[in-house]
Formats: sequence, structure tokens, C-alpha cells
Amino acid sequence: MPYIPHTQDDITNMLASIGVEKIENLFDEIPANLRCGDLAKVPSALTEMEVGKLMQHTAKQNSTPTCFVGAGAYEHHIPAAVWEIATRGEFYSAYTPYQAEASQGTLQLLYEFQTMIANLTAMEAANASLYDGASALAEAVLMAIRLNKKSNQILMPTTVHPIYRQVVNTIVKNQGISLIEIPFDTETGTIAIDNLESLPKAAALVIPQPNFFGNLEPVDELTNWAYSKQMFTIGLVNPLALAILSPPGEWGNNGVDIVCGEGQSLGIPLSSGGPYFGFMACKKKLVRQMPGRIVGRTVDLDNKPCYTLTLQAREQHIRRSRATSNICTNQGLMVTAATIYLALLGAKGLEHTALACNANTTMLVEKLAAITGVKKIFNGNYFHEVVLQLEQPVDKVLHDLMNHNILGGYNLTKFYPELGNCLLVCATEMRTQSDIDNYVYKLKKVM
Repeated sequence: MPYIPHTQDDITNMLASIGVEKIENLFDEIPANLRCGDLAKVPSALTEMEVGKLMQHTAKQNSTPTCFVGAGAYEHHIPAAVWEIATRGEFYSAYTPYQAEASQGTLQLLYEFQTMIANLTAMEAANASLYDGASALAEAVLMAIRLNKKSNQILMPTTVHPIYRQVVNTIVKNQGISLIEIPFDTETGTIAIDNLESLPKAAALVIPQPNFFGNLEPVDELTNWAYSKQMFTIGLVNPLALAILSPPGEWGNNGVDIVCGEGQSLGIPLSSGGPYFGFMACKKKLVRQMPGRIVGRTVDLDNKPCYTLTLQAREQHIRRSRATSNICTNQGLMVTAATIYLALLGAKGLEHTALACNANTTMLVEKLAAITGVKKIFNGNYFHEVVLQLEQPVDKVLHDLMNHNILGGYNLTKFYPELGNCLLVCATEMRTQSDIDNYVYKLKKVM
């Protein structure tokens, strides 16, 4: 609600009705040493007018620099109709579809989303979203461990997003699951297949496509190798890239077992860090181990099509020890926007967007690599991100570019110090030739 409706008299009457003197007494079970005190640094209450002015002043501090940062969050064009429709009351206020008879519109949309994800990934079943890409990968790891009880180890390439790896480790480490890191080839920036034979037996292999460096992994060879070792395979994908790359359901001779990823590139704006949403798909024979919501299509007593939640193996519905997950919500509004985005663009529109991203990145990298002190360090194919090595400290270069209103890329020195002064740059379909030329000119000045 936009305001607090209770007057002081209302509060006093409610407390009197339950026989409590003051609100603080409702929390007397909490030990004093665990309480936060008087919150002395929290300012006093403001009026509605004062709050409005404060928010306007704060919003004006935001800048709109030209963005060449990717690293898991991408600036794409979002047709105006996407959020115009997504924020209609029918969708905006429809939170949870437990009552099927009252939620047919929401359930149908989620079913359409599942169908689109299944088609995009060439998988047989998909769920109705997870929190984000990182936790979706963690759920995929847990799913693989449940399916392959012969090992509690997962082969995790260092070409997977480093923050995703941190999130996965946080979620699984106390469950006796260990992540075995796979180093990357220093020439290609991809998984070195020759190094796999020396690794221990594991429950599953994670295969990113494209990987964190933007490079394209040898997915067919990796999938077949894992299959030959009786391991499950987890494809970690950018859904936009699947418009032009082979889908994980067709990798190798048998396809992967589980697919997951981040859906932000499908119509979700860069909103100071979220919210985003994760997605997951799998082979039909594994669907009972897939966490989260799954919407099914059926018919009612009059033989009319209708939709309902199905296969709810969550801790609210079955014994906690046998639950596939304790996920009790999803990013429903984000999924709504993504479904509208995919419907508006269609297969051809998605393909054109992906091709434009790749073309812009190719143009950007060719021009940047021609600058003295800048070079591309990996060979091979990429989607829309590339690693560049600089002769100067990356932090300083990015700081100076920001003074020219340019977000120049993602600093890799924290997570990959062995690469030296390296920068991950990205160009989506939003970047014009003028944007790229301006970045090249400003980087020359900075360098």
C-alpha cells in the first residue's frame, strides 16, 4: 500500500484489544543482545512532499553513460509494448497462481513461457522460472546430485561466471557437495578437453555457452565426453545467443540433461542490479527432479483447455526431506515481460538481435585492438563479449573513461589475476557506430 493507514488511536486500540501496552512488547521473546537498539542513525519521519523531493534529488544523481559492460547483465532494446502490457493490473497484481480457477491468465502465460524456453533450448520440459541465473545453476547442480548418487562432486569450469561459482558454492558446500574447478586453455579461453581425463569421477559437468569470456566452448565434444563417463551434463546458456547457436538439447550425440541460465536479456532492463530471473529445462525423464513451478495444460469437465500447477515436489507439498527445492516463489513479473518480449520479437527478431550484437562486438574489438597498448588475448569464436589486455591498470582506465561518460567494460583482474590487466567488453544491438567510434577515440586519449 502507498501509505500507512493506522492512526495512533488505531494502534492504541489494537494493542488494548490484545492486552499489550506497547508494540515493543510483541518482540519480548527476542533476547536483548540480539536487538539492534534505537537505530539512532535512522532519520526522523518525512512528510509525503519531503519524501517526493528526496527521491527526485536522489534520482537526478543517476547518470546515463554509454554502456560497454556485459558480464551477465546486458543492455538490450526493449519494445515499449513489453512493459506497457506487463504492468497492466491483470499481470502486475497477479502474484501466485495457486487457485487455478482464478488464475487461468497467469497460468497460461507461464505455460507459454515454459513452451518458449523448451523450444529455444530444444529440451522436452521447462519450469516457470527461478530467482536468477546463479541460483538456477545451483539448483541444477543439486538436481544432478540427486540424479547421480555415485558422486558428490561437480566439474565446474573456471570459464563459468565467477560470481555464479561463488553462489553455487555457498548453496552446496554445507551439503557435502564439492566443485572441482577445470582450468581454461590460455590460447582459446575455453575448456581444454585434454585436461579432463585427469579429473576425478563426478556427478555432472557444467558447460557454459557462451562462457564468461564470451568465447564459444566446444560443446559437442564436451557433451559426448561427459556421456562416455556416465556423467550428467548441465548447459549454462545465454538464451539470446541460442537464436543463432545450436541449442543444448542438440549438443553432441545425445544433448545435455539439464539447461539453466539468466533470462535478463529477454526484456528485463538494467535496473541497478535487478530483479532478474532464472530459467531451467531438462529431459522429460528427469522432470520429477526439476525444482520450482511447472505449469501443465489439461481440459476441464466441459473439455475446454485449462491450466494448473503440476508436479509440485516442493517442501510445502511433500515431506521436506524429499522435496526437490524450497523455492516458494518465482520472478513472475519478469517472466511475464520475457514472454511478451519473445512473442513480440519472434524467432526472426531474436535472431536479428543476436546477429546485430555479434556484428557490433566484432566492429568494436577490431577498432579497439588497433590502439597501441590494447590487444585481444584469446583466439576463436565469440558471441558478444571479448577479453582485451591493456598495458595500463584497468581500474584507472575505467575511471578515466567514466569521466567521459563511458562504462568501458568489466575489470577481470579481481577474479582472473593470471590474465594481467584484462578487460571484458561487450556491445549489444544498442550500440551504434557513433557509440563505438566515440569509445575508440576516448580510449585512445585515456591510453
